[in-house]
Amino acid sequence: MSPYLLPCEECRNEIVEEVEELELLDKPFVKNVSNGAVDEVEVPELRKLDEEEVLEPFLKFFKPRELGEKVYDSEESDFEEEEVEKVLVEYYEPKAGDFVVGVVVSGNEHKLDVNIGADLLGTILKKEVLPLYYKDMEYLLCDTNKDSEEFMVQGKTGVVKNDEAMSGESAPGRPVVEPGTILFAEVLGRTLSGRPLLSTRRLFTRLAWHRVRQIKQLNEPIEVKITEWNTGGLLTRIEGLRAFLPKTELVNRTNNFTQLKDNVGHKIHVIVTRTNEATNDLIISEKEAWTMLHLQEGTLLEGTVNKIFPYGAQIRIGQTNRSGLLHISSISRERVASVSDLLAVDEKVKVLVVKSTFPDKISLSIAQLESEPGLFMSDKERVYSEAEAMAKKYRQKMPTVPLARKLKQFPADTLSYEDEENLYSNWKWFKFEMDNIPE
Repeated sequence: MSPYLLPCEECRNEIVEEVEELELLDKPFVKNVSNGAVDEVEVPELRKLDEEEVLEPFLKFFKPRELGEKVYDSEESDFEEEEVEKVLVEYYEPKAGDFVVGVVVSGNEHKLDVNIGADLLGTILKKEVLPLYYKDMEYLLCDTNKDSEEFMVQGKTGVVKNDEAMSGESAPGRPVVEPGTILFAEVLGRTLSGRPLLSTRRLFTRLAWHRVRQIKQLNEPIEVKITEWNTGGLLTRIEGLRAFLPKTELVNRTNNFTQLKDNVGHKIHVIVTRTNEATNDLIISEKEAWTMLHLQEGTLLEGTVNKIFPYGAQIRIGQTNRSGLLHISSISRERVASVSDLLAVDEKVKVLVVKSTFPDKISLSIAQLESEPGLFMSDKERVYSEAEAMAKKYRQKMPTVPLARKLKQFPADTLSYEDEENLYSNWKWFKFEMDNIPE
């Protein structure tokens, strides 16, 4: 048998002290030693603390404090009562599709921060700040020192040109629009962080389509400048929107692409014939506009005899491809036996547009230009020299009040652009004041 060595009393006491140092929480540990035997003693079970008791010392750092509640002072162990006045703050709640007015408060070269009266600042990206694309800006920009008369007309929209602002070079951190600028925009939605996402471009587009619908409803010719061309026709801008003029709607027939391209840069009058905002279709016609401007009853025209018939002559109007009929009974107020006795092919004539019995036909007259019956048969030059005066007398005999045209009904779902208070959803959140500028 192997001998056993028993520790002395001093060694046993050191062992017990070491065991006590290694004790674990909520675990049995050595407590007493008597006669060489070690007794294990259970530690009384600790009381469980609820969550609020455990977190109470830390709630003062994390728990939000409501108005009027007790506020804990970190330097003292007690709570002090603070009197806080309750203030009711009402914010505008942006919704997609709302039109809003806002003030630029900050920004950089990529986006702007705009106050629209909401709990969070709105965001406008750089590409959504300018009203329309760069080609549209050529139409919208107005130099008040040069062409103000062209822009300052009723119903015209535009942007005042500022050479100093446009000449400034973009720099890192510099906003595309200076703080304090008032912007009008449309709410597109919200960003991932919950901020309202705005667009000035979208609002200007909606305004432009509204104006185009008004122009179409009034059915009046407007002057445009041809900016581009393609194989199907010509392109221009109306209120900043891209408009297409089919070559079949041109007054002058084009036989090749060169003749079509030569129209670029020229100004012509057109009529808006079709609009579709959903598909961005805007179709115009020069032919209809020309008819309204030059073929109204009482208009004096110059033309060329194109063909001669037994019952009259076909007159080509000006340098266009349009022609009208000069009936034999309208050549002179005296009886004409033969048209060829008075007119010849390619002869230049002056004619007056008169009321036609056929709506789609152009009726012309020389007889109404005679100051006395039969004058054209004896003295053509005198008739032509007196043509302006005779045409004026003819127009004076016409009804002074023209028949009112029946306007097409304007779409009922369009917004009212004359009432900003109802148009802009956050209008009541702003107060506009006039600066007291000393004279």
